[in-house]
Amino acid sequence: MAELTYRDAVSRAIAQEMARDNNVVFLGEDIGKAGGVFKATVGLYERFGPLRVRDTPISEQAILGAAMGAAMTGLKPIAEIMFSDFLAVCFDHIANEMAKNRYMSNGQLKCPLVVRTANGAGSRFGAQHSQSVENWAMMIPGLKVVAPSSPADVIGLFAAAVRDPDPVIFFEHKSLYGMKGEVPDGEILDTLGTAKILRPGKDATIIALALMVGRAMEAAERLKAEHGIDCEVIDVRSLVPLDTRCILGSVAKTHRLFTVEENPRLCGWGAEIASIVADESFYDLDGPIVRITTPHLPLPAADNLEDVVLPTVDRIVDTVKRSMA
Repeated sequence: MAELTYRDAVSRAIAQEMARDNNVVFLGEDIGKAGGVFKATVGLYERFGPLRVRDTPISEQAILGAAMGAAMTGLKPIAEIMFSDFLAVCFDHIANEMAKNRYMSNGQLKCPLVVRTANGAGSRFGAQHSQSVENWAMMIPGLKVVAPSSPADVIGLFAAAVRDPDPVIFFEHKSLYGMKGEVPDGEILDTLGTAKILRPGKDATIIALALMVGRAMEAAERLKAEHGIDCEVIDVRSLVPLDTRCILGSVAKTHRLFTVEENPRLCGWGAEIASIVADESFYDLDGPIVRITTPHLPLPAADNLEDVVLPTVDRIVDTVKRSMA
């Protein structure tokens, strides 16, 4: 068992899959000798060489176009889009091409590729480099969508993504790159479409994703210690496939549901989960589903303003306390 940063876990995850399968290739901007803009790919170029770790021009369309072609001809590419905001630049490739090739070819073409990208706020990059855009990808049929919150989950879920026959959008939260966590030795392989109950509880269910998972956990501890409210905390981890069995089972036990979402409130991933729970478990609920989100506005760059708009531990505690009262 070793302690790794989230950043180093990304590098280990890529290296694990490249060492296991020579068909896995990696391409993106500054991922080679530079080690990535977030230093999450250090050492890969030296270990696997320029044929398998390829720096690209500053062109998101070129990166995903090349990755799609490689995937359809037998390789298993990993493509990096530096900031998740830039998925908008190559959205046609994502929404109309890679997500639909297998379906439109009746299975004759496969597109087993992973698009990994740095997502989310908290690093003061401003409105065009700080968005949390998991819901952009979640809405497109044919894509799988993953957002890990810990170093161990980075490796296990990334391995599952690389080995999956469908395209996977893999969101790494840029404000988690420095966090540390214990990671088992040897090969790690997890399962897409599985959530994790990180803290059992009986009074309310709080579900969160990526950066918000740590805040939900801290809020749950405070709610128990200060107000006697025992919250169950679920790390969603995978939005597509979504582990509805885990979520609905928790709601059946606690009878209350709160979502903690970094994405803007309008059409956020929690809205879809709230809809599913209302459809499937309405009579298990003892109160309305409550969503704790970022407001529907461009993210500010100023540190004090960015901190205000993102869900905080204090806001989670206050919202759950008032709702339960």
